[in-house]
Amino acid sequence: MFKKVLIANRGEIALRVIRACRELGIETVAVYSEADSESLHVRFADDDVCIGPPPGRLSYLLIPRIIAAAEITGADAIHPGYGFLAENPEFTEACVGSNITFIGPTAEQIRLMGDKAAARKLAIELDVPVVPGSPGAIDSADNALQIAREIGFPVIIKAAAGGGGKGMRVADDAEAFADSFQLARNEALAAFGNAEVYVEKYLAHPRHVEFQIMGDQHGSVMHLGERDCSVQRRHQKLIEEAPSPGLDDDLRRSMGDAAVRLASRINYVGAGTVEFLLEPDGKFYFMEMNTRIQVEHPVTEMATGFDLVKEQIRTASGDPLSFEFHGNQLRGHTIECRVNAEDPERNFQPCPGTITAYHPPGGPGVRVDTHIYQGCVIPPHYDSLIAKLIVHGLTREEALGRMSQALDSFIVEGVTTTIPFLRTVIDHPDFVAGSVDTKFLERNLALMAAAP
Repeated sequence: MFKKVLIANRGEIALRVIRACRELGIETVAVYSEADSESLHVRFADDDVCIGPPPGRLSYLLIPRIIAAAEITGADAIHPGYGFLAENPEFTEACVGSNITFIGPTAEQIRLMGDKAAARKLAIELDVPVVPGSPGAIDSADNALQIAREIGFPVIIKAAAGGGGKGMRVADDAEAFADSFQLARNEALAAFGNAEVYVEKYLAHPRHVEFQIMGDQHGSVMHLGERDCSVQRRHQKLIEEAPSPGLDDDLRRSMGDAAVRLASRINYVGAGTVEFLLEPDGKFYFMEMNTRIQVEHPVTEMATGFDLVKEQIRTASGDPLSFEFHGNQLRGHTIECRVNAEDPERNFQPCPGTITAYHPPGGPGVRVDTHIYQGCVIPPHYDSLIAKLIVHGLTREEALGRMSQALDSFIVEGVTTTIPFLRTVIDHPDFVAGSVDTKFLERNLALMAAAP
């Protein structure tokens, strides 16, 4: 087992990794920008190193500074969290080159699955269903238009190296295609340094269902059930739950088997997520694989009782998976709401500032993952996520009730948050019935205005 782990991240995920390390008896190192000097992850780590000014490109994204911080503090492993460098194969290679263990998959696995077009090709080879579209990346607008005509409009143009909803454009017809194609390429180049895109059929009312994968260095790969992430805004997940209200046992088995087949083919190591789109008629299609721990991993933790972050650390150190879950049912029902410092009435504009009052909800089956406290400053330089509220109940009805009361008793003052918006969504009849899809919020624009 490792002696000291550096966490190459900030905020709640950095705190989450610190807690897991402490339970395993491992010392920790926090890295932080000048804007995060008073952050809780800096306070609770055993050691800390300032790595630069607030902008991520000058601190959390600078590989040499993070490697140097690990070397001067004697860290023998690095946990990347999510975001920043978590899916950067060059960072993984830099860790290996410095004789530091990267807590995650190999650079080859990250590179393969990070290339969405290459991952799509692999899925096709393994008979994992994919959305009709181009077989791989395509750089000619004319060729892309021909494929779009063949599969039928509307289509979506996606960045091959994409993620987080960036580099994605929908074209409703041939007239709009050329502009959408070029816009997607430009955005992909700006966001990922790679202008390659591919074309897929645009599905009108799909659910977004993902399967949690865990693998070890001994050839074992398994899934730990699914999460439904259909409540989204601009491809950004807002609410997740497990199990999915849209799956029966047969469909869950088929999708889970497909996810494991894909991860097993590349001998995947660590935590990852295979994501699917699910049509109302039960047809499902592989979308992408995220080669890291997910923001919403607590949903699976509360639905299974397993600590995924500790398992990441164990498998990276060479231990075999400590549990088996193939074919098992998730226990009860879990729902997560992401709380952001944003103003829904102003198109979800970020709202940095100082937290003047903070009181988290509690009670049976309630968990809050956060890095905020009364008096802390939410800087304008990073993602606006400030907390994750997760509840678990014996039934979905009980979980909905717990989420409602938890949101009602969640006090954050000093900055505008999405708590009232989330409370309104939880009460919506379609959400209560479990009949939502990725276009749910687009159909209910009135929900975008914060409730009193």
